[in-house]
Amino acid sequence: MIDFFSSFNAWLGSHPQWLGIALFLTACLECLALAGLLVPGTFILFGMGVLAGTGALDLSATLLLGFLGGLLGDAISYFLGRTFHQNIRALPVLRSHPEWIGSAENFFQRNGVVSLLVGRFIGPLRPMLPMVAGMLDMPFLRFALVSLVAAAGWSVAYLLPGWMTGAAFRLPLPPGFWPQTAIIAGSVTALLLVIMHATLHGHSRTTFISAGLTGVALLALLLGWSHLRAFDEGLMTLVQEHRQPYLNALAVTITRMGDFKTQLIVAVVLILLLAFFRHWRGMCLAIGALLGTAVANGTLKNTLARARPDILAEPLTTYSLPSGHSSASFAFFLTLGILAARHHSPRVRLAWLIIAALPALIIATTRVYLGVHWPTDVLAGALLAGACCALSLALVQREARLTPITQPFWWILLPLLIAVFAVSAGWALPAAIERYMPAVLIPAG
Repeated sequence: MIDFFSSFNAWLGSHPQWLGIALFLTACLECLALAGLLVPGTFILFGMGVLAGTGALDLSATLLLGFLGGLLGDAISYFLGRTFHQNIRALPVLRSHPEWIGSAENFFQRNGVVSLLVGRFIGPLRPMLPMVAGMLDMPFLRFALVSLVAAAGWSVAYLLPGWMTGAAFRLPLPPGFWPQTAIIAGSVTALLLVIMHATLHGHSRTTFISAGLTGVALLALLLGWSHLRAFDEGLMTLVQEHRQPYLNALAVTITRMGDFKTQLIVAVVLILLLAFFRHWRGMCLAIGALLGTAVANGTLKNTLARARPDILAEPLTTYSLPSGHSSASFAFFLTLGILAARHHSPRVRLAWLIIAALPALIIATTRVYLGVHWPTDVLAGALLAGACCALSLALVQREARLTPITQPFWWILLPLLIAVFAVSAGWALPAAIERYMPAVLIPAG
């Protein structure tokens, strides 16, 4: 089957006019009940993303087609479950494999509406959960709202890496870019695979292992960033080449969510709310992760004294490595992910961390888009936050596991965080545009 899809991708490369339709349908099949279990969607979508990035489709069209295809697959699956209810179990495939629907049903009943968000990033559950939601008569409006959010994050996670890879093939990038990119991508992948393996197999010292390995990766990057110039300059060229006017103000708005004042406010809100609910160990985790990341970031930045990119008309005078926006955002959202996933299985905890990392990754990416940080600055910030979060969790759990947080905590925290981020971004937007817009008004090329 892999050979067939390899040939199919090769055919699409020769007939790019069909690529948009194929991408839409593949995204739909990947999220469609039963079909998604048989289609190697990750492999196919990455290949289509590469083809799209070579010039067949622009980024917005690629992400939109994946998003709409995923929504259609969700909707069809939901209405199949809503129409046939328990009779869906009589389908020949499900009669032969009752565990497929059984595991999805158990997961949905344990986690409710959140399962649609988390399960989107767990391959075997993704195509089954919308059908189970319909089968169990979940209100359509609630299902649709969660599906919109989940499909958006899924489209970015599955299509953006391939599109960027394809776009990079079209540009005259510095010599050494691809070998350096392969080293970084391979190292990060190996790090994540080891952490995932330790987590899924219930290793007793997983958090210490995660902290140690992430710390080693960070140290290697801090010692070797000067030898990764081709990677930094090439990726910066790639990002700047694809600036779009409609993204400028959006990037400035998003980047404000990672500013020091904003991150300080949301950190204080989180810590005070944990104290109010008397979740003392959760409060210690948050303080250790957030404060530790902030102190380490400031110390490293002033010690290394790396100059920022010279894209801004009036470059910022502060140093760039590691990125403060990246480290603060990853530390905060990973802390939320850790707190949200405490009572779940290892597989679901990993999915929660992926979901938590997505908003932090978007904030960090805007720093490269705006030309105020090198890609290795952003990567160093993410590694620093990951190491501090893992170490803080390991210390908190030395004697006993961290207990789950009750649902009322989240019903209070999430609206407060959304309000803080919205107000901070809105109030500071005019000043931010004046400060950062020179970076996005320089002609590309």
